[in-house]
Amino acid sequence: MKLQKLKRFAATTLCAVMVVGSMSACGSSSSTTDTQTSETTETQTETQTADTTATDTAAAETAEETTLSPDEYPEVTFMAIDFNAGLSNSGDKGEETLQLIKDYTQTNLQIQWVQNDVLEEKATLALADPKTMPMIMTFGGSVTGTVVNAAKQGAFVDLTEYLKDSTKYPNLSQQNADVAKSLTVDGKQIGVYRARVIGRYGLSYRQDWAEKLGLDAPETVDDVYNMLYAFTYDDPDGNGEDDTIGMEMTSYTGVFDIIQTWFGVGNGWADVDGNLVPVFEQEEYLEALNWIKKCYDDGLMPSDWATRPTDSWSNGCKNGENGVYIDVLDGGRRVWDYFVTNEVPSVVNPDEYASMGLVGTINGKTLATSGYNGFFTLSASTCDTPEKVDAALSFLDKMNDEEMLVLADNGVEGYNYTIDDNGYIVKVEDADNVKANYQGLNQLVAYIPSTEAETTVEKTERQILEAQVKEDNEQYAVFNPALPYLINSETYSSDGANLEQIITSARTQYICGEIDEAGLKEAWQSALDQGYQKIIDEVNEQYHAQ
Repeated sequence: MKLQKLKRFAATTLCAVMVVGSMSACGSSSSTTDTQTSETTETQTETQTADTTATDTAAAETAEETTLSPDEYPEVTFMAIDFNAGLSNSGDKGEETLQLIKDYTQTNLQIQWVQNDVLEEKATLALADPKTMPMIMTFGGSVTGTVVNAAKQGAFVDLTEYLKDSTKYPNLSQQNADVAKSLTVDGKQIGVYRARVIGRYGLSYRQDWAEKLGLDAPETVDDVYNMLYAFTYDDPDGNGEDDTIGMEMTSYTGVFDIIQTWFGVGNGWADVDGNLVPVFEQEEYLEALNWIKKCYDDGLMPSDWATRPTDSWSNGCKNGENGVYIDVLDGGRRVWDYFVTNEVPSVVNPDEYASMGLVGTINGKTLATSGYNGFFTLSASTCDTPEKVDAALSFLDKMNDEEMLVLADNGVEGYNYTIDDNGYIVKVEDADNVKANYQGLNQLVAYIPSTEAETTVEKTERQILEAQVKEDNEQYAVFNPALPYLINSETYSSDGANLEQIITSARTQYICGEIDEAGLKEAWQSALDQGYQKIIDEVNEQYHAQ
């Protein structure tokens, strides 16, 4: 009975709107929805006993008895990002959809939609006049110096203790501790992150090429090298021509960050003998670079990779030039989708489609993502009582319930989608014309503890495999242990980007043979002299003081 609570709210709200606004389809739509769900539930739970049903009914009635009336809802003001050119939560059923959220979360929610290109400006203005700040503010990307400075001045509620309360906040309390550290200023958690998949990075490879050449899925760096070599020189497509190169590569160098973890290199920074150091100070860093350089020198990656535009990323695998793609696993799966959609034949069996193998870790490691993209803060000036803090956090928590995840990502059942006999969501055919009512509402969701509702559209076997590999990855993904300290480093805030560019550029030059090892180490020393050593000192002063 996953969505039953929402259905009760939907039925009440839809009928109320029908009376007030003469929306004649309300009653029949709700009835149809309940019938479909009942049939699906009966199919899936034929052995459910009458006692269990009675218990569920009693629990539902108890919940309804404790429900506040709308005039008792606490107000929650929310500054949210609008990616829909002013059309977020609009259309014929926009108000009705928003009312479903208000009733489910029992809040008088007031949304201030701010278009993404002026979000920073609006946030800065709000911070300058604290009394006008909405209770919940949205920030995009990661924590910036502006946010850190505001936090140091007490602009945001310290959420550290609140988010430990699993009784009040059963969803938010399940946040990932490593990701939450990224939102820590002076030891205080100043926001709720908007979760993204942690174990997203991995290696994808042409499975039919590997089968043709007798190669298994790679597990070690030697396996990867051997695959790249075979894909380059052993004619994996069987056309008798020297027209393949093992690894896909463009000027985007995040690939190297992934590869480095296979050698034991950290994610930007690492803990070495009790101190936090940037990864170029690890011995394993040079080992990883030498491996990548060997791949380049041996012709296992495009010679012009450093000048290839990033918008051509994955094209090499799609057109049969390359056989290994190292980046996000969903990118590798999309290449696989391309093969199926375009009926690209397998080199082993032309009656089947070409395929991609998805590998999460090499040597038992992979790079972790930041684990979030954007975050919510609670304004200390407007969440100025425990009751207001609780109202804001309770809203954010309930938006992660199954019912709200489904609504925010799919809209209203019976209008935007239906549920098929197998319990999958089926979007209406003219979804582009009716989706305005729920567009943008996913910007109110933190996606903690799950980045996806259990009730979804039916997935392909490829998507199911991708999700499983990502889930398996999470326990092996390497995080950056310095993130909570870097955002508090004044030198990193002012000079970090430029200093990082020195290190990244030197890595590229070394791999391509433009500088030797001595030149590489000179670049490292130059970065240290220009301020990186000061960053290291500032980071470790905080690290050892905790």
